[in-house]
Amino acid sequence: MIFYILEWLNEVGVSGIPTRIFNYITFRAGGAAFSAFVISIIFGPYTIRALQNLQTVAPNRLDGLVEDDAETKAEKKNTPSMGGILILLSTGISIAIWGNWSNQIVQIFVLFMMGLGLTGFLDDYLKVKKQSRDGISSRVKLLYQLLLSAAAVIALDSTTDIVHIFIPPGAEETTPFLSSHGQVRNLWIPFFKEPIWMAMPFAVVIALGMLVTVGSSNAVNLTDGMDGLATGCTVIACGAYAIFAYLSGHYNFANYLNIPFIRGAGEVTVLTASIIGACLGFLWYNCKPAGMFMGDTGSLALGGCIGLIAILVKQELLLVVIGGVFVMETLSVMMQVSYYKLTRKLTGTPKRIFKCAPIHHHFKQSGWQETQIVMRFWIIAFILAVVGLATLKLR
Repeated sequence: MIFYILEWLNEVGVSGIPTRIFNYITFRAGGAAFSAFVISIIFGPYTIRALQNLQTVAPNRLDGLVEDDAETKAEKKNTPSMGGILILLSTGISIAIWGNWSNQIVQIFVLFMMGLGLTGFLDDYLKVKKQSRDGISSRVKLLYQLLLSAAAVIALDSTTDIVHIFIPPGAEETTPFLSSHGQVRNLWIPFFKEPIWMAMPFAVVIALGMLVTVGSSNAVNLTDGMDGLATGCTVIACGAYAIFAYLSGHYNFANYLNIPFIRGAGEVTVLTASIIGACLGFLWYNCKPAGMFMGDTGSLALGGCIGLIAILVKQELLLVVIGGVFVMETLSVMMQVSYYKLTRKLTGTPKRIFKCAPIHHHFKQSGWQETQIVMRFWIIAFILAVVGLATLKLR
């Protein structure tokens, strides 16, 4: 919207510093974060009331599987789910105001995020309607995620967006890793100045893309089990990848730091800032005691978007570090299930590694308070994000 207004102002002869400042990605990112935060804060109470009136309270997926204290049960008993609607709407409105819609990369991200949000919404809706821990069947939900992820990766591979990016004369010839058609087919790893695998087969690209985005989407979903836990960790991870997106979209910074220059990637900073602002506003009502939960509507969309950003800026492997909390949660579930099935098959008596998985429930069963777990996981997430960003100077 801002760009259309600026174009109109230029046509009528109004220009200068007041209008030029809106061309700066950093300025628009700040505006996007603030707008999304304000929208979430203003419409948060209305969203909670609407969800309560619609009786969108979903059954606890761990109800009957773990012992919880009476106070916690009372707090969460009538808390509505599907609050991710507020995050998606706040993000969408903010991007509409501050984003550059002529940028194809932004279009891909918005469609992908809303597609996953719709999948999560359908899952949440069926849980509420059936009053069951199961919404969409696992296979159907996974199929939707895989199809959306494949479509997003293919779209990124085919786009060559050069909106508002200054490229020095001759840069296309002198920079071997300049973004162009097929840039997504290069595989980079931290600490290396060049891709370790250039021009990967397209099948490998799609498979890797689906693994990263679907894995990230479900990892955030698993982390969403305590008030504010997934929301805070998402803000931290998005903040780290917002920096990567901005640097990758700026030729001079990318060249200096030996990271791939991705034309148009800077605009993703505005989108990521919108997500951060929306999540912070949502956290206002999601911190203990939560007024609403984001549900699959929010967690699937946010996790998938983080994974897609990692693919865009070619830092997929670094997601294991920056999203370390999400990885830890996922691994705890995989270890628990595998060990349980293995011991049941070998000894006939199933055993568990953790008291409960994901691992944040293990700490809860071990006597930690929920607020302690959330804050300590946030601290871990922040430290891991800093470690991930530190790799920028170790290449």
